[in-house]
Amino acid sequence: MTRTRIGFLVASRFAQSTGHVPALMRVLADAGVVVDVIHPTQGALDLSRVRVEHDLYFLKKASRLSLSIAGALHAQGAAIINPYPVTIALHDKIVTARILQSAGVPVPATYVASRPELLAPLLARGPLVLKPYRGSDGVGVRVVKSGAELAALPAGRDPMFAQRYHAPQGRDRKIYVVGERLFGVKKVFPPQTEQDRRGEPFTPRPELCEIARRCGRAFGIDLYSVDIIESEGKPYVVDMCSIPGCGGVPDAPQHLASYLIAAAERAARGFRSQLAGAHA
Repeated sequence: MTRTRIGFLVASRFAQSTGHVPALMRVLADAGVVVDVIHPTQGALDLSRVRVEHDLYFLKKASRLSLSIAGALHAQGAAIINPYPVTIALHDKIVTARILQSAGVPVPATYVASRPELLAPLLARGPLVLKPYRGSDGVGVRVVKSGAELAALPAGRDPMFAQRYHAPQGRDRKIYVVGERLFGVKKVFPPQTEQDRRGEPFTPRPELCEIARRCGRAFGIDLYSVDIIESEGKPYVVDMCSIPGCGGVPDAPQHLASYLIAAAERAARGFRSQLAGAHA
């Protein structure tokens, strides 16, 4: 019987990873899955050797190189659990915000400008949150309250991405979706301690569950995370990611392993069906 093969597309610093990935790989290996780490850690990579050799790929870190390798595999028909086109779209906050708006997801009012000073008139209605439009992990996020603060920002080549600031009530709500299962974790932003990074599990109320599911339907995926703040009793989605870390989720490696094994088996059956059709 052919063993299931799953390839992990990771960043170059994977060897120092302290997250769920090593534990997830061990759970998969214990279940009989062949697990490979895919990243050119030493020397140059011959692109002609980048070919589909696994039933499923898991893009675990959106480094520039891992994204490019995912794109090359996608072009060859690889099954990637966090699809390359979706991950690219979610890596661009301008694209992400507009897709979520179109899907009826509650997001803060969102603006884009070519230079910081063009956002100044919007401050008459309150502070703005400025974010790198291709940023992640909260890096570079700042709240701007005055024209002087805007004027102090350097004008770069990238567009300025801004959203209306809503003062959060309590901790951020992180919703992780793993197939049919949904997990909530309350987190402090920005995190200051390891406990802040882990967060505290909670059971999301139905409204938050529906918002999270709507985000997934908007992009056609069922493995992702959504960041929600609540302000004056209203929830707002402020970020979404197709590469969920699942930090703070109890038994995360086991949940992810079950999900990935099922997805890999479906992908393998689909591939065998295509081969059978081609030779019929």
